[in-house]
Amino acid sequence: MILVRSLLVGLVLGAGAAAVTAAHAADRCLSPNEQKAKTAAHAVVPLSRVMRSVKQHGEIIHALLCERGGRLVYVLTVLGRNGKVGQASVDAANGAVISLQGQDEKLGIVRNSGE
Repeated sequence: MILVRSLLVGLVLGAGAAAVTAAHAADRCLSPNEQKAKTAAHAVVPLSRVMRSVKQHGEIIHALLCERGGRLVYVLTVLGRNGKVGQASVDAANGAVISLQGQDEKLGIVRNSGE
């Protein structure tokens, strides 16, 4: 009985992961060479500017430039002041913060009215 239950849970989790993967199949992150080309062509704001705008929410520990929904987006992994990890998405064309994820109150993230 436990084995059957474990198998069912595994199948459900596996199916959920496959659905998420399929939903994001069109989204991709750019290679370092592609990122340099976009920056050189002034198609994106500099990563340093984006990091300054998000730094108020915590330490940036990882950054990617990705295509999501037909537009370029910086995806930043943020370590909040309280030690919780979250993610910020920033429009790479204009530097506007699109979203902050990771239970805002737990991350210590304070949303500004301009976001």
